[in-house]
Amino acid sequence: MQRSAHGLALAVLLLLWALTGCQLLQPSAATPPAPRAVAPTPADAGRQPAAPAAATSDTRGVPQRVGGGPVAAAQPSPAPPAPAPAAAPARPVAAQQPATAPAQQPVDPDASIVRVVEQVRPAVASIQTRAIDFDQFLQPVPQQGTGSGVLFDQRGLVLTNNHVIAGAQQITVSLPDGRKFSGQVVGADPPTDLAVVKIDGRDLPVARLGNSDQLRVGETVIAIGNALNLPGGPTVTRGIVGALGRTLGSGQTVYYDLIQTDAAINPGNSGGPLVNLRGEVIGINMIIIQAPGAGIGFAIAVNLAKPVVEQLVTRGRVVRPLLGVVTQEVTSEAVRVCRLDAGRTPEGLVVVQVNSPAAQAGIRACDVIVGLDGQPTRTQADFLKRLWAHKPGDVVDVTVARGGREQTISVRLIERPPERSELLIS
Repeated sequence: MQRSAHGLALAVLLLLWALTGCQLLQPSAATPPAPRAVAPTPADAGRQPAAPAAATSDTRGVPQRVGGGPVAAAQPSPAPPAPAPAAAPARPVAAQQPATAPAQQPVDPDASIVRVVEQVRPAVASIQTRAIDFDQFLQPVPQQGTGSGVLFDQRGLVLTNNHVIAGAQQITVSLPDGRKFSGQVVGADPPTDLAVVKIDGRDLPVARLGNSDQLRVGETVIAIGNALNLPGGPTVTRGIVGALGRTLGSGQTVYYDLIQTDAAINPGNSGGPLVNLRGEVIGINMIIIQAPGAGIGFAIAVNLAKPVVEQLVTRGRVVRPLLGVVTQEVTSEAVRVCRLDAGRTPEGLVVVQVNSPAAQAGIRACDVIVGLDGQPTRTQADFLKRLWAHKPGDVVDVTVARGGREQTISVRLIERPPERSELLIS
């Protein structure tokens, strides 16, 4: 009886397990499988599970901003979004917008001239000179002169023309700010018509010396000076470079490497600066040639003036070599006097006077100098440029034509005496 009761209880348990226990142990068809954690690999690094409303992110999971604007929320989609095309690399703003930089705007030439004048004009001086001459009855007669100059050094050094201060016994230098100074001649060089005057003052305005070798024909230039000695400060005129490397004069008075300009250079402008649009002095106004209905001005190129000024400041004069000849260009008169063959006379300079050291070396009157150091010397300017490039003591090779033949004569140069500085070649 007891055994039968145990068997009945066991049967009931088995029935309950069959009805309920089997269902609890089997997975439900409606329940999705639990996600499996996967360790990230380099290709998966930083990926996050997709969320229905997540913003687009870069490989670091940080939202991207395109063009600097706000990030828009992504809309849910049953399919993964297609990858966005790669953004073009950002270009400089100047390439995306119309050019507005000042360097790309049209240049106002008048504004440039005004700026240059405001910069240079304070350093342009008026030079007044006084001297005593004597009339035919040996009575003293006061002489007055006027010209211009430009301050180029804080030590009070003024660059001007030699003919402005030549023979002056009293020099007064006036600046546009109203100050007046007594001027002293530091040195003068008649062959180049340059001179340096010194004044003593503080806070002096100065102008920069430029590079005349960079000038171009047609370039705008500005002339500033004490035109006609008018009160109220320097006068400003403008023009263009008409030509470069001009030569003026003849015989023993020749000026070379001149800048030709149509900027008005009037009496009183001599010694004033010729300026480019960078505010640099590129010439020293010297002379004007009047013609019916027009006038052409000439200025000494500043690159020719620089070595002259350096010697004037350091020595008080320019040390030049002396060859010992006086020459002129070949003319019909020279051909007749020297009995040259008119049909075969070479281009060059006829020697009209010979002294030492040329005479000692064998150069004769009526020789035609056709070259110096192997370079042709067709004009006085050619000859001077090559001769003055040497120093006293140098040996030069002078090529001369004599009797229909050319020969080269070596001459050792000596120092040119200061009292003969008014001669161009000697």
